[in-house]
Amino acid sequence: MPTLLAVVLAALTASPQTPAPTSPATRAAAARTEIERLIALSGAEVSVVYRPLNASAGGEILINPDTVYHAASTMKVPVMIELFRQVDAKTLSLDDTVVVSNVFHSIVDGSEFTLATSDDADGAAFRALGKPMSYRDLCEAMITISSNLAANVLIEHLGVEKIRATVARLKAPGMKVLRGVEDQKAFDKGMNNETTSRALMTLMTAIGNGTAASPASCDEMVAILKRQTFNAGIPAGVPPGIAVAHKTGTITKIHHDAAIVYAPQPYVLVIMTRGMADESKSDLLIAEISKIIMGVNGMGFARRW
Repeated sequence: MPTLLAVVLAALTASPQTPAPTSPATRAAAARTEIERLIALSGAEVSVVYRPLNASAGGEILINPDTVYHAASTMKVPVMIELFRQVDAKTLSLDDTVVVSNVFHSIVDGSEFTLATSDDADGAAFRALGKPMSYRDLCEAMITISSNLAANVLIEHLGVEKIRATVARLKAPGMKVLRGVEDQKAFDKGMNNETTSRALMTLMTAIGNGTAASPASCDEMVAILKRQTFNAGIPAGVPPGIAVAHKTGTITKIHHDAAIVYAPQPYVLVIMTRGMADESKSDLLIAEISKIIMGVNGMGFARRW
């Protein structure tokens, strides 16, 4: 009769071991540990928020979710939301036009200022200076190539107070939109657009779930975000064929990416960084964190828990 030890050894060698199934919460906890290791190695200040678009799916990661950062171009997300809310209210149409001007007004004293603009930076908005351009095309330029000129034109026509009111209604108080881009007098006084990763997650979740505006308008916003042209961050950590609807934000030593990732289980991922002067390195960090999150989502693209 075989000994107990022989039976155990036979069982262990009879077939390859398969990993035990893990819960979303377990995968999220393992991912958090690895992400925190990467953050420590980077020497930067980093916030990461991950949550399934369907909150009931379980498993989330919140690393420094309420740390306040300069919003950079992520503040263009609430500008887009307010545009579509005004479309829903029928106060304007996406096909209505406004004359593109490069003259804006400081929130400090109302004095005029202009942007340093070019065809490379602002595309169609730059080429439309002095001419009419539709709200649709201004929004496209503001999001997909992050045109500051298009953003400032939209902010002046939509009203910054209305943008702030919409952020409040969507319960994302960490996002503070004070002004347009390149208002130097305001910058000198520390009057900047700010956000937290939690606030961006709230706004992106509302877009993804169809509650930021009407469901049809949210679908249009997702389509615009999917046409983003700066894709070296979160999308670089996602397998081919999975759509990413996202908005980046970059200034000196600041680099953010906020996304809805349309994996089989869609999720929102926001990564915010401060302190890395080399944008290529912050891109790599964001992409690596994005890869880890794919493992949390159960796809095993980057990690096998």
